[in-house]
Amino acid sequence: MGRLKQCFSSLLVLAVVVIGVGAVPITYLQSAVAKGAVCLDGSAPAYHFDKGFGSGVNNWIVHMEGGGWCTDVASCSERKGTMKGSSKFMNRDFGFSGILGGKQSTNPDFYNWNRIKVRYCDGSSFTGNVEAVNPANKLFFRGARVWRAVVDDLMAKGMKNAQNAILSGCSAGALAAILHCDTFRAILPRTASVKCVSDAGYFIHGKDISGGSYIQSYYSKVVALHGSAKSLPVSCTSKMKPELCFFPQYVVPFMRTPLFVINAAFDSWQIKNVLAPTAVDKLKQWKNCKLDLKKCSAAQLKTVQGFRDQMMRALSPVHSTPSRGLFLDSCHAHCQGGSAASWSGDKGPQVANTKIAKAVGNWFYGRSAFQKIDCPSPICNPTCPAISTDE
Repeated sequence: MGRLKQCFSSLLVLAVVVIGVGAVPITYLQSAVAKGAVCLDGSAPAYHFDKGFGSGVNNWIVHMEGGGWCTDVASCSERKGTMKGSSKFMNRDFGFSGILGGKQSTNPDFYNWNRIKVRYCDGSSFTGNVEAVNPANKLFFRGARVWRAVVDDLMAKGMKNAQNAILSGCSAGALAAILHCDTFRAILPRTASVKCVSDAGYFIHGKDISGGSYIQSYYSKVVALHGSAKSLPVSCTSKMKPELCFFPQYVVPFMRTPLFVINAAFDSWQIKNVLAPTAVDKLKQWKNCKLDLKKCSAAQLKTVQGFRDQMMRALSPVHSTPSRGLFLDSCHAHCQGGSAASWSGDKGPQVANTKIAKAVGNWFYGRSAFQKIDCPSPICNPTCPAISTDE
């Protein structure tokens, strides 16, 4: 069933590329291999680059692809046979849309920037850095090196002259954007305006339905396997366990670079994996509810509402700092900035009568601050999409 699902997902990606407008070709960073900056299977990292033009020629947006994590040799070995662990399986072209879109009508503030999508093939939110390679499994845990190799390559291709720059991402890539945000700022010219955007990457240190924190044990496995500790922000790891520094709520208080958080209060990935992970839901009582909140019992809805309360508390370092932006809608969704429809479309989600594109654009250019929190229930916002959105 898993393989069937994987094949179906790949076909969907290919279908989007085939019918998409202005597909952007892949760039394989072969020079990175000699530096040991490689995917899980040892193949070269890759990205898609659409060059800026006109007023955007010296503006850059580097967007990190999402796709979860791998926690052990078995799950990482499975990934290395897919595009999430090897550039050998990546689609050669990628249609840009949403925050990466090249049309002024749907992406007015960033359409003519240099727009880069960094492919995700390390399973650690670009934090892994283990020198040794076990000959038995031949897995390379080098996500942090991949990130730096891509950034260095982009610097050589003109990003060293950036006037404006954004490091962004979706899901695991959005977490990467937070974790690498201050380093990205430090690499770029001092004169540049540099900010970061996290789309569905604010994974919380939340309690699950058993009262424990399955997600903490999950992240501790990621950090241990990939050797992530030395790649996480020292401002956080100097104060607490490295695996806790995978949670934005403990990293953001020490960040110096302005950050904008786009997130759903009822994030569909987090409801499934933080609140009611399968490993904890032994009796599968949450199987239907966590996929469709309309199928939740009254008691389950109360628990879901409690998850939103946890999210609100975790976001306090964002909405307590004026330079940071927040678009927290009450949708049951995950990654909302990747398509033109949800980024700026007529039927896209709105908070305070504002679409995501306008909120982020106004914040980046300093036209107006934006820290808005939606109404409190999962059915209160009529602009929320009927189906969850994933990258």
